[in-house]
Amino acid sequence: MIRPALLVCSLVAALASVVVARSGAGLAPPRLGIFAQSADIGPVKHAGSAVWNADLDQYEVSGAGTNMWKETDEFHVAWKKVKGDVILDARVQFLGNGVDPHRKLGWIVRTSLAADSAYADIAVHGDGLTSLQFRRKTGGLTEQVASAVKAPDVIRLSRTGSKFTMAVAKFGDELQAAAPVELDLGDEVYVGLFVCSHHPDTLETGVFSNVRITLPAPADFRPYRDYLGSRLETLEVETGRRRVVHAVADSLQAPNWDADGKSLVYNRNGKLYRFTFTTGRAAEIDTGFATKNNNDHVLSRDGRRLGISHHSADHDNKSMIYTLPAGGGVPKLATTRGPSYLHGWSPDGQSLLYAGLRDGDIDIYRVPVAGGDEIRLTTAKGVDDGPECTPDGKTIYFNSERSGLMQIWKMDADGTHQTQVTDDAFNNWFPHVSPDGKSFVVISYRKGDVTPGDHPFYKQVCLRLFPTAGGPGRVIANLYGGQGTINVPSWSPDGKRLAFVSNTREP
Repeated sequence: MIRPALLVCSLVAALASVVVARSGAGLAPPRLGIFAQSADIGPVKHAGSAVWNADLDQYEVSGAGTNMWKETDEFHVAWKKVKGDVILDARVQFLGNGVDPHRKLGWIVRTSLAADSAYADIAVHGDGLTSLQFRRKTGGLTEQVASAVKAPDVIRLSRTGSKFTMAVAKFGDELQAAAPVELDLGDEVYVGLFVCSHHPDTLETGVFSNVRITLPAPADFRPYRDYLGSRLETLEVETGRRRVVHAVADSLQAPNWDADGKSLVYNRNGKLYRFTFTTGRAAEIDTGFATKNNNDHVLSRDGRRLGISHHSADHDNKSMIYTLPAGGGVPKLATTRGPSYLHGWSPDGQSLLYAGLRDGDIDIYRVPVAGGDEIRLTTAKGVDDGPECTPDGKTIYFNSERSGLMQIWKMDADGTHQTQVTDDAFNNWFPHVSPDGKSFVVISYRKGDVTPGDHPFYKQVCLRLFPTAGGPGRVIANLYGGQGTINVPSWSPDGKRLAFVSNTREP
């Protein structure tokens, strides 16, 4: 499998969009992307630096230092303070061949910025060795747990209570977690991206992208009553490069891409909004009386019509499907029974595909947009959900728990020839077929994190890409999310990008 290298920007070419923080007396570095500032730790011989490219949302950290080992450390770090549990994600890469094979980069969590502070980190070495390094107390000896994965470029360091867990992978592969380490660093800690050259006379540079600091749901979180903040993100499917384009402090969900590729439609607090890339702003879409919309909304293939799922007071507050002009207008009822949750339009725009709860079972249905009787397409016990047509209209992909875990299935447009497509150790939801019909993306929950028939908020999940012709999938994003992340079709019209939602609580 070819794994594209991380993009590296030229500091000269991108000078106008770059913020630099350098250590040294008398300097007061500006805020550095999501970090407060950067600093040299320990008596390094050469001052390090940190650079943030706002256009690419990418960091370059340069650091010297003899080592990060035994009782004391020398390195450079871009840092901020956080409290409580945290999940730290990044793509990482060294620049150049380097001088010492033991040079290190990664994420670090530290009690203080003192050279002998207690800490835990993920250290990716120049020779590929990757380990969870930790010092249990100030001035104590460093210990480590090595990963079985050599030279990963995707890293995650998470803290849950006093447990620190390292999970790493090469882009495209599943994260591989090592056994957690118990370590008490106190509630408030420094977290950051670090580089250590492992050679006192040398500066080494690491490139960090897809950098995310996530504060997960607290232990007393009440599902569907409490909500975390939301990050609306876009993803380059081929490279895995991500960008946060919009963020709110409450629940934003389920982005659709408009047909012209210039905006995204999503729901928030029962209403629909359109976010425009050029302005960086969101505006409410007029949906008339329909102001209790859930995240099951879909744009027609030509972009002219919008289908919504509104909890109607006229139907015992059940979710009912309506259609209206994409720019807003008076909704027209399309379903006569509920609850019904919209997931797709037929390519010709003449019918709607949805999941319906009928007599205690969730199955897949089709109904004419112009009105008429619904047609039941699946009859298996349990949950069948997430139906979506291929671009030629001949096949419907969906997810079903009929074989145990939630897996992806497909069937002919009339409901015949139902065939299982995926068979793995994940619970896979909401297949979205690419505009060229050659691949589909799903959101995958780890086995044991959820029951097969549920897709809750606020879990460690991943987005995986599969070829429709058959074969294994590859991971294109690891994130904290779930419900509302990618419930509806979210490919860009050119098939190069996806839109999705990740979540974090406010610091």
